[in-house]
Amino acid sequence: MRRRVVSLVCALVVLGSWLAVPAAAAVTVTNGCVASVPEPGTTTPVRICYSLFEPAGASAAHTVPLIFHSHGWAGSRTKDPAAFQAWLDAGFGVLSFDQRSFGESTGVAHVMSPDYEGRDVVKLVDFVAGLDWVTKQRPGDPLIGAIGGSYGGGYQFAGAFTELRDSGRTRFDALAPEITWWDLKQSLAPEEAARTLWLSILFAAGGTHLPPAVSAAFVQLIATGGWPAGKAGRDLDAFFAHNGPAWHVSQGRKLDIPVLFGQGISDNLFNLNQGLANFDHALTARARARSIFVGYNGGHTLPSVVPPGFATPGDPCSIALGSPNFSALAVRFMTAKLLGRATGLSGFGVYHLSTADGRCLTQRNLAPNTRQALGKILVPTGAGLPLSLKIATGPLTFAGTPRLSAKVYTLVPDSGAFFALSVGTNPLTARVVQNNTMPLREKHVARGVERTIELPAIAVDVPTGKNLYLTVTPVADMYAGQRGPLPGALLLKNPTLTYRILSR
Repeated sequence: MRRRVVSLVCALVVLGSWLAVPAAAAVTVTNGCVASVPEPGTTTPVRICYSLFEPAGASAAHTVPLIFHSHGWAGSRTKDPAAFQAWLDAGFGVLSFDQRSFGESTGVAHVMSPDYEGRDVVKLVDFVAGLDWVTKQRPGDPLIGAIGGSYGGGYQFAGAFTELRDSGRTRFDALAPEITWWDLKQSLAPEEAARTLWLSILFAAGGTHLPPAVSAAFVQLIATGGWPAGKAGRDLDAFFAHNGPAWHVSQGRKLDIPVLFGQGISDNLFNLNQGLANFDHALTARARARSIFVGYNGGHTLPSVVPPGFATPGDPCSIALGSPNFSALAVRFMTAKLLGRATGLSGFGVYHLSTADGRCLTQRNLAPNTRQALGKILVPTGAGLPLSLKIATGPLTFAGTPRLSAKVYTLVPDSGAFFALSVGTNPLTARVVQNNTMPLREKHVARGVERTIELPAIAVDVPTGKNLYLTVTPVADMYAGQRGPLPGALLLKNPTLTYRILSR
């Protein structure tokens, strides 16, 4: 029986399709599957299914580059060629695929493990390398780019870094990931404090696709608000250890291909900190000089009510770069990088960030240039009102990743607080910039422990008549349920804030 299953899967790979039908505008749509790495403890290949869109006129005599596409968490591939019309019209073929365990693909979701989802992507690259109408740079090396957001951005790094790990190079020639992560554990539970609101949404959408032990640990993470102890915690640590660019970079790997980054600055799941880490660390210096970073107010966005926040939705930086939106910008980017055509695109090697009020701010350097000592900070833990300390008076422009260093004291274990920069006319009207907070969580009683807290990366114009504040709050809605066993207090002695002021 096992031999018949393997033979059937292999036959699907050889045939390359279940169905081939002509679509609108003479686009040929082929649906099929490739055989990929079996699940642990099994020998049956996992089936990774795709829809392939061959544009009119593509042939062995007139080859075209190919764009990979995939879906977000718990989604499925796009089968309608109309969704890719801009790409087809620009002279690209497209392959959209169901990621492992989703859509028509089989297996279990390992959430972008290089050994599973990474190798799934490599199998798809192997497949398109055999298509005679796809442009080859050399035998077995197709000319390809990739697009997609969130989980659909994660596969791009998983595939490219897995090839780099296994063969010393990647066959991807350009990427355009949106709203994705650098370090998955730090995204889901920064400082091991769970983003419970988002984790609940993600688990409800696709938790049953996870391995059973990981699913159970995930539930414990949501229920307790903190990283599980014991075996459950070890299960999660092992599961997430290699699932993002951070691990590959720690192993000495960097991508040497151009990347168009799209990151949501008001995204409170994969925040701007994650995108900046990718741009700053996942690429070689040469690749970064050929890449573009666009931060917009969007992505995984939930309003911050406690503490109150603000952001103006929109993508002014794609517009400033000459495109109506990020999707159109991606077409121009791939046209320039894969087809070698002049598109008038500029802005390489720098940061293009939407401010909280919707202006595009372009900067070459986001390194801190200001160091400010603050007085003692004392806040209750577990319950209470936010405390906002005045940092600076407008007008000024602020951008980058602020950091707060201090000696930390707590009264009880499992004490914590949440930190952000806010803007307002006074402490009572201050609202958190771009809806993002970051946690400090002390598992044990702290007595003068030195800590450096990374605050949310932001971009904001503070107008005349308003002030910039450091907000410290005992509760934050993105981290609902973060409560210690007893009421307590958190004291920061000798706090120092480092940040970047661009203009005054």
